[in-house]
Amino acid sequence: MVSYKELGLVNTRAMFAAAVKGGYAIPAFNFNTMEQMQAIVQAAVETKSPVIMQVSKGARNYANATILRYMAQGAVEYAKELGCAHPEIVLHLDHGDSFELCKDCIDMGFSSVMIDGSALPYEENIALTKKVVEYAHKYDVTVEAELGVLAGVEDEVASEVSHYTKPEEVIDFATRTGCDSLAISIGTSHGAYKFKPEQCTRDPKTGKLVPPPLAFDVLHEIEKKLPGFPIVLHGSSSVPQEEVDTINAYGGKLPDAVGIPEEQLREASKSAVCKINIDSDSRLAMTAAVRKYLAENPSHFDPRQYLKPARDNMKKMYIHKIVDVLGSDNKLLQK
Repeated sequence: MVSYKELGLVNTRAMFAAAVKGGYAIPAFNFNTMEQMQAIVQAAVETKSPVIMQVSKGARNYANATILRYMAQGAVEYAKELGCAHPEIVLHLDHGDSFELCKDCIDMGFSSVMIDGSALPYEENIALTKKVVEYAHKYDVTVEAELGVLAGVEDEVASEVSHYTKPEEVIDFATRTGCDSLAISIGTSHGAYKFKPEQCTRDPKTGKLVPPPLAFDVLHEIEKKLPGFPIVLHGSSSVPQEEVDTINAYGGKLPDAVGIPEEQLREASKSAVCKINIDSDSRLAMTAAVRKYLAENPSHFDPRQYLKPARDNMKKMYIHKIVDVLGSDNKLLQK
């Protein structure tokens, strides 16, 4: 058993309470590689922001659970080395699909886990979530649950259609499970293709797809039912067009990739939404930089040569999200 506190990590409880009260959201950036982790830590330190580094089941298998534990500890020490005396870094399991996986992550030093029983019947979702909560809370680990189903594909998580969260269920669900935060479905979606072209309109000037608006009416109803309760948005990458254009210009093929407009995420950040998940944008920023570098430098083969601009591009994107979209800069609880 490894306690996350031994690694220097924190759970989400205090940062979420401050975010709900302060009208901003904590960035939850998925990572798979050292370069992504470095970029996340650099951006968080430079902006003085709390941050959630999260991994999916697939990313954990890719990195190796033991290596991941030491990467998380290394992230904390790296933040201190960069000048942050009291880093607020969470290691979070994204879309845990079983009690056993959540337990293993808790035992290996995760400070927060998500149990996603959203595809299960309502009562089964409650029972599974409650079981995870009871185990996690023994070790002061916070638990995110999900109610409602997001469309799209992310690692092992896939659904053809979305089902909005039902506001009338949230009080019962949160009360009976004891979860610390709740991921809801209001129209966000996983992946770089969040919406089908027929769901969107086209900008007559640019020809680009314009996605449908998020269901803020559902969000506001949930806020009324659970005032002050931490709400989470998954599938919230904006799919920056400049990164998509770069990928396509250097041999990629991402037609009609579209994400969530940043102005809608800004609006959500000012509500009870206190955690916003961003994964695809990081992948796009990394891939765009790598494609561009290799196309312009065909004789280069040292991975450091093309991964450095990839890391720099991701860092730039993370800083933009923290400062211009989520508003979590200068929000560390301990200065």
